[in-house]
Amino acid sequence: MTSSNAYAQYSQYANNKIMSASPAELTLMLYEGAIKFCNMAIIAVDQKNIEKANSDIIHTERIIQYLSDTLDTKYPVAKDFDNVYTYLMQRLVLANASKDKTILEEVLGHLHMMRDTWKKVMTANAAHKPDEAVVSDTEI
Repeated sequence: MTSSNAYAQYSQYANNKIMSASPAELTLMLYEGAIKFCNMAIIAVDQKNIEKANSDIIHTERIIQYLSDTLDTKYPVAKDFDNVYTYLMQRLVLANASKDKTILEEVLGHLHMMRDTWKKVMTANAAHKPDEAVVSDTEI
């Protein structure tokens, strides 16, 4: 199999995965992407590859901005998430200007925590499917 054929197959697989994902799964994928690019930025800073670090930080910023832009403001917790995303964006801008690995590691820690919390929420929601009544009609 040629490398271009393998890439085309992987690209099709990735596209299918995205197209069939639930909103919760898409959010998880976004967190995973932000973590990936933040990790890559840290490596680029270590390697003194300024252009790569800049590119990876910008990718991380774009993902966080998308997460912020798509918050459902009908839920009060959305404001809390927006505050965290704003903080992370400010830290990423500073990290990009100074190519500061310590700031990137801080952001990475927050992203891991948010991703892990999101996984727990997904698991809890899966355990309480809407078609399953917690209390039966006969108990009321």
